[in-house]
Amino acid sequence: MLKWKKLGKIFDPTEVKGRDWLNDFAQCTSALVCNDHVRVYFSCRPPVDSNGQFVSYTSYVDFDRNDLTKIIKIADKPILELGELGTFDEFGVYPSSILQHNNRVYFYYAGWTRMASVFANVAIGVAISDDEGSTFDRVGKGPIMSRTVSEPFQVSGPKVRYYNNKFYMFYISGEEWLMSKGNSETIYKIKMATSDDGIDWDRNGKAILNNILGDQECQAGPDVFYHSGKYHMYFSYRYGLDFRGNDRGYRVGYAYSHDLENWIRDDVNTGIELSNEGWDSKDMHYPHVFELDGDYYMLYNGNNFGRYGFGLAKLETNKT
Repeated sequence: MLKWKKLGKIFDPTEVKGRDWLNDFAQCTSALVCNDHVRVYFSCRPPVDSNGQFVSYTSYVDFDRNDLTKIIKIADKPILELGELGTFDEFGVYPSSILQHNNRVYFYYAGWTRMASVFANVAIGVAISDDEGSTFDRVGKGPIMSRTVSEPFQVSGPKVRYYNNKFYMFYISGEEWLMSKGNSETIYKIKMATSDDGIDWDRNGKAILNNILGDQECQAGPDVFYHSGKYHMYFSYRYGLDFRGNDRGYRVGYAYSHDLENWIRDDVNTGIELSNEGWDSKDMHYPHVFELDGDYYMLYNGNNFGRYGFGLAKLETNKT
């Protein structure tokens, strides 16, 4: 099994001053390893507007490569402006996945727009950087993956890796919308798509993990890495309804595969659990794993859906 040692919370957006677009939340992290630092991209929010509505941006914070608890720079602005009027990402650029490939940095993200009957529709877009991940340009105004006949509800949460000369996207797709206590809630599952160029994707719309909380289990934040002869997936899951402020909220799950197609869910061997107290004692979610100088680290969110930042864990043991 993989065993992770928690190193504590390393970034709290509520402590940052002088950036009106960064008021709270630092969700859905994705790391880019650079020469002298590790750049962690995250999604954040300014204060709500006069109508109580919020928007989401993506920005980054740089950590010292030799001390991942030491912040050396916080971005001065989001890496992308929100989409123009009527586009799929008019109100949010969140969550995200960073992939460095052939001297370019790909930024995959979920863009969302407000709806009337449910709170949002979500689709997946991509922007590309040619300056090592400092600025990005969209490949176009529309999404690269959206709703289809077989996936009629939102698609979101892309995590992209490059294996065996092919791009693999692990994402979530809505199965249905439900109304609960006056709120619209979506039930979503983890799925997979493949691509030769990172822009045009093939998918079959089939969920790749079994449920352990019943059909209304929600699965999110799938992140895959290769280690010790197999592929490992860390993800988050929760009950579909009545999950706020109780023990039905997000937990970190685990699965493994030898071929990226067939996955065996094995939550007993997750190797990381809720803390007994503190910032990650009630919820853990949106895990992201990256390698640095031969070591593996996991970024993750804690209580309150990442409102107060993210933490770090280090792979301590590996028994296979």
